[in-house]
Amino acid sequence: MARRALLVVDGYNVIYGTTRYQGLVDEHAGAGALADVAHLSRDPYGHDPFVRAREALLADVAAYAQGTYEPVIVFDGAGNLSDDRPDFSTAGVRIVFSRTGESADTVIERLVTKARHENRDVLLVTSDNTIRFTVGGVPVTSISSQLLAGDIGRVAQDVEAAREERSHSRMTLEDRLSPEAREKLWRLLGK
Repeated sequence: MARRALLVVDGYNVIYGTTRYQGLVDEHAGAGALADVAHLSRDPYGHDPFVRAREALLADVAAYAQGTYEPVIVFDGAGNLSDDRPDFSTAGVRIVFSRTGESADTVIERLVTKARHENRDVLLVTSDNTIRFTVGGVPVTSISSQLLAGDIGRVAQDVEAAREERSHSRMTLEDRLSPEAREKLWRLLGK
């Protein structure tokens, strides 16, 4: 069985380059600002704005990649004072933070080069032209962060529309019965 194509997402490039995730970083930001505690307790992404944006991106990439890609999101940890950001996988998505002193671009180059040596297709998501030109070419396809966010937005709208449609269609027991069974039931009930 052939391996799925590798989906490599330049995490902070997507977060900072698209309104879909930027809003999560900006919401409740500000040193010393009092947060609406009731709002935060209902918030599935918690109160740390960067965690919120990363978790939202992770959920979206997991849904986008499902069955088609092996997804990896690379975050830049070059400025971290601590190497306390281990690589991990969740929801079928591998999360990689670059090591202290190493850029996300270097990690992306390494992942794409390895995939290229394995003759494996790669979809790279970044709007960083330097990395796109550095690792581009067969078998690598690059798309912008905005294009990914737009595709994810359309998928989310389709899912919400389907959910809304299902919630409005009320299925009673009578609706689930065949016409013959319904007729028998009506006769038994004297209708």
